[in-house]
Amino acid sequence: MRIAVIGPGAVGGVIAAWLAQNPELTVEVCARTAFDRLEVETPGGPLTATPRVLTSTEQADPVDWAIITTKTYDAAATGDWLARLVGPDTRVAVLQNGVEHVERFTPYVAAERITPAVVDIPAERSAPGRVRQRRDGTILVPAGPAGEAFVALFAHTPIGVSTTADFQTAAWKKLALNCAGAVNALTLKPSGVARREPIADIMRALVAECVAVGRAEGADLPSDLPDTVVEGYRSGPADGVNSLHADRAAGRPMELDARNGVIVRLGARHGIATPVNAMVVALLEAAAG
Repeated sequence: MRIAVIGPGAVGGVIAAWLAQNPELTVEVCARTAFDRLEVETPGGPLTATPRVLTSTEQADPVDWAIITTKTYDAAATGDWLARLVGPDTRVAVLQNGVEHVERFTPYVAAERITPAVVDIPAERSAPGRVRQRRDGTILVPAGPAGEAFVALFAHTPIGVSTTADFQTAAWKKLALNCAGAVNALTLKPSGVARREPIADIMRALVAECVAVGRAEGADLPSDLPDTVVEGYRSGPADGVNSLHADRAAGRPMELDARNGVIVRLGARHGIATPVNAMVVALLEAAAG
């Protein structure tokens, strides 16, 4: 079975390295920059892999699975890869932030081919092909034949991959976690900043708006989710850096629309006020220049 991982950054590097440990899978990575091998510092020790690295769409041809781990704002460039990787029987898995996994890629591939995924694998990339994986992590996909086939790909790994009958709720719960992380990007402080109560209050307000909009979209979100999210930041590694924070610190584009802007956009559709998320989006857009 041939698998292409599009975007071997932090999460993509982890995914590709673990999949490549199965000799029955042929793993390729589609990248901007060539590298000689993947080196991942995992919770269980160092992991290495030598997948084929493609740096041009002309090198690609149809695979069994195309796994998208690019940033959400790279949809068009990812679509160029899909044009070469997707054949008559190819399945596409979207491992990205936000709640619009399928909508983002229907301009490039039929919706019935797409398996959306909620990923919780804390990881940071230090250089092309070099990643630190902080936890084994989890991946959730919708129940059904495609979801079960995706789960089977990871049977040999410590990553907890499973299906859920309520993917929408899972995606909105992850968005609640991610939207709070905008505070880290604003302050350029790691997760430990949540231990300051005024900062925690801002995070709770961001998540409360997410909960209101998510419920309007049909997600089953608990009322105590804001407190749960803050406690998660407080109990995790104080030096943890989320991807929005890392991107702003490095001067890269940020996934601001997928993490906070979507709450504002969908809130407006439902007539739900989202002033705290709107403020965060405005401030981060201004900071990005």
